Amino acid sequence: MDFQHTEDRRMLADTLNRFITEQYGFNTRDTIARSTEGFSAEMWQRFAELGVIGALFDEADGGFGGAGFDVAVVFEALGRGLVVEPFLDTLIVGRALAHAGSEAQRARIASFIDGSQIAVLAHDEPGSHYEDARVTTRAEKSGEGWVLQGAKGVVQHAEHADALLVSARTAIDKPGNEFDEAGISLFLVPRDAAGVSVRGYRKIDGGRAAEVTLDNVKVNADALIGRQGGGFATLEHARGYGIVALASEAVGAMDIARDFTLEYLRTRKQFGAPIGSFQALQHRMADVLLEIEQARSAVINAAAAIDAPRAQRERALSAAKYTIGRIGARVAEEAIQLHGGIGMTWELPLAHYAKRLVMIDHQLGDEDHHLARYIALGREAA
Repeated sequence: MDFQHTEDRRMLADTLNRFITEQYGFNTRDTIARSTEGFSAEMWQRFAELGVIGALFDEADGGFGGAGFDVAVVFEALGRGLVVEPFLDTLIVGRALAHAGSEAQRARIASFIDGSQIAVLAHDEPGSHYEDARVTTRAEKSGEGWVLQGAKGVVQHAEHADALLVSARTAIDKPGNEFDEAGISLFLVPRDAAGVSVRGYRKIDGGRAAEVTLDNVKVNADALIGRQGGGFATLEHARGYGIVALASEAVGAMDIARDFTLEYLRTRKQFGAPIGSFQALQHRMADVLLEIEQARSAVINAAAAIDAPRAQRERALSAAKYTIGRIGARVAEEAIQLHGGIGMTWELPLAHYAKRLVMIDHQLGDEDHHLARYIALGREAA
């Protein structure tokens, strides 16, 4: 199989990498990440004008890409620049609408692509421990619409989103069913709807997230995405693209951490010689380089399997997320240790890449979760 990118993808990568290098340098990124908004609406609009958001979606939904490798190319470049704009949630929400939304709901993807609206995923709950099917938020019928009650945690960019994609349990006829895959429904809820409460905070790796409380939130019937009780398959489908995105972002961040470390080993001198000439450090760096290439292979495998049958797809995704979690932490640790004390300073960009690599492991399931999931999926297939 040929894993070389097409000419269009190479052009997209070159354009995006050049834009990030010239317009989204570390100082600019740091200012944006520490701002009260946690992202730049101006930069978001410029990314949209470049066509970067459109590359994440199929032509049928107004985009011009949408394949697993299109997602990988975009997010690898975003990882190299530590971009904090809401690409991940835009991808997940847009993919959910494309998978199960009505014609009117799918039409909203165009507003994501042109940057005029932002929608984010509100699925994880306090104490869910990465279990995708653990949903205690409830939605009950009320006339022609629904009433939502519950809480969601770590909702990215929720303070400035136009809409929230909320998972809620509509099958509530029996107690103790909060782990059932059946009975989960998805709703597109306006952030400013009555009863929606958002408490924002800064994230350790830059940007902002929020805790969201839903207190008797009333929505119309057209807020339901797809079939009542059939939201889990849509959620799994959309989060699969999110895993490819996160894994690709991590590879981009690893490449930059590698480059910083190699440059430091070449220039930092001890006993009159560059420390990179010391054999022990050469061996450690060689191991890091091999690990990064293994991570890259796992991402390629996941991107290639995104349209495969469920068992094959989900195993490839969990394998990639596990690999990224393990290797990302090692790259972060080795890069900091090889830099010494300076590697921990706020002023050095490396420290920010290391934090981002560690935090990627905790989005959409950490390495322990995905290792267990990979084993369970293998048993199901046996």
